[in-house]
Amino acid sequence: EVQLQASGGGLVQAGGSLRLSCAASGFTFAHYAIGWFRQAPGKAREGVSYIDNRDVFTWYHESVKGRFTISSDNAKNTVYLQTNSLKPEDTAVYYCAADVNPRSTGWGRGYWGQGTLVTVSS
Repeated sequence: EVQLQASGGGLVQAGGSLRLSCAASGFTFAHYAIGWFRQAPGKAREGVSYIDNRDVFTWYHESVKGRFTISSDNAKNTVYLQTNSLKPEDTAVYYCAADVNPRSTGWGRGYWGQGTLVTVSS
């Protein structure tokens, strides 16, 4: 059974940090890209960052560059998203997803986990 378990969300003041974790099981982790997405109330879901475990390629949304860092621990089948200098506009439910080749085919063929809520107070 495929599982993606996102955790690490919480309430933090602006300028603070959180480390989000996405623990994966049920598929060959090293063959997949793992992505973080977020959805704020009343807004569309947007991609935040992803890492391709096949070649360690990373991508960040412009709004989080320099503040967020994605990393992967293949031994633990877990991807981390270190979020620093958080802003109120980072408030959202954060989801993780896994897909084989998102650079070519997007994120529609893989797996999605449940979300973890990040709330940044001003």
